[in-house]
Amino acid sequence: MEPTLTQSKDLEQNTKTLEDLRTVLNGGYDRMQHPSYYGRDMIIYGEARSDNAFSNANSNRFVTVSQMKMIITDAYPNNTWNKIYEVIGNANIVINKQGATGDAAQLSHLKGQAYAMRALCHFDLLRLFGQHFITAQGGMNALGVPYVTTFREAGGLFPARGTVQQNYDNIMKDLDQAITLMNSSLDNQTKHYFTSYSANALKARVAAYFKRYDVVEKEAGIVVNSGRYTIATAAGYANTFSQNSTANVIFSIAMNANDNLGNNSLANIYRGAAYGDIVALKDLYDIYDNGDIRKTAAFIRNNGTSTEEYRNIGKYPSTASPIDDIPVIRIEEIVLLYAEALLANGKVSQALAELNKIPANRNAVTYTNATMQNILLERRKELAFEGFRFDDIARTGMDMPLVDNLRQRYGNVKFGEYKYAFPIPDAEISANSNVKQNFGYK
Repeated sequence: MEPTLTQSKDLEQNTKTLEDLRTVLNGGYDRMQHPSYYGRDMIIYGEARSDNAFSNANSNRFVTVSQMKMIITDAYPNNTWNKIYEVIGNANIVINKQGATGDAAQLSHLKGQAYAMRALCHFDLLRLFGQHFITAQGGMNALGVPYVTTFREAGGLFPARGTVQQNYDNIMKDLDQAITLMNSSLDNQTKHYFTSYSANALKARVAAYFKRYDVVEKEAGIVVNSGRYTIATAAGYANTFSQNSTANVIFSIAMNANDNLGNNSLANIYRGAAYGDIVALKDLYDIYDNGDIRKTAAFIRNNGTSTEEYRNIGKYPSTASPIDDIPVIRIEEIVLLYAEALLANGKVSQALAELNKIPANRNAVTYTNATMQNILLERRKELAFEGFRFDDIARTGMDMPLVDNLRQRYGNVKFGEYKYAFPIPDAEISANSNVKQNFGYK
């Protein structure tokens, strides 16, 4: 967490007004754009380690990730760990500041955003580095990540890893606080800032990850039934990724000409001439029905003349000037989480109705039965290339699917193996003796 510690202490001491705090929080949003976080890597981690895609090593990027052969000095876990804790640092300055001047309602709303930001960051760290899915590590009592709630205070410079249960409880507590503090009348009209509904959506996502389906049904239901978000139609689906703040987006990372990541963007890792390392597998292409908008050449097409490799075309489409927003939460994801929770809670007919809302808007064949298999299949179709697939495999206890021995070079990885978690960065362990390395890494 060294980057967090090296942020200027003056930043905290000189935040005296609402606008000062807004500037600090905007710095957190800006850091979320970085290639090591939502600007690229966080999303690729969920695709390259799955049956959706692989790294072809065109520029030697994501090779160790795709092969699940990372070591403790690997740059990917190190850079992402550091960047996320930088974002947490910004959030903590806003959360802990007392006595700032300005409109009380606006200050409360801003602090609510900071709580949501801190919760998402810790959840992202937990799903990368937590030991909960690793055999014999303790499940919910296994090691999670350090849950950092202060900024450079003497007693918090070298935090230890909490348990997964403690992390979960803290994430949910932060999201509850976010919902309490935010006022929907103060929501920014763009989708670039956290809102109370995005906090509800995050609660549903986190709860589903840990199979707390009573929570998922409640929180997803609030969002789905709010009337604030609309599932994209087949005709409008492409706009989700080429236009900003569409009606189906709940929260997205803002990108513009000043934020242009160039070759380090999602667009260029998926299909750029210089990089283009992340290639889709035929197994993904084959799950779509003929006629499904998501199977058209506007969204996925052959990699050159290959009939075994495909390219993501429709999501993050701008390669020359990568300025497309990056959706982090869409209503389609939350509808499918709602269906999953309804099914788990015995409300099968309602689950089927929610599930079929997605294919009905994609020119695809609807389902006759609501099953977990069908819900996961639709999630794979709808959320492909957005970073969800690995977590769906892991949270449902699946072995890593091996559908192409030539291209997926991680071999037969079974659920519970140490490779289901990233290594803790060696630099972090060297700097903080209270942090222990993950099982299986030396």
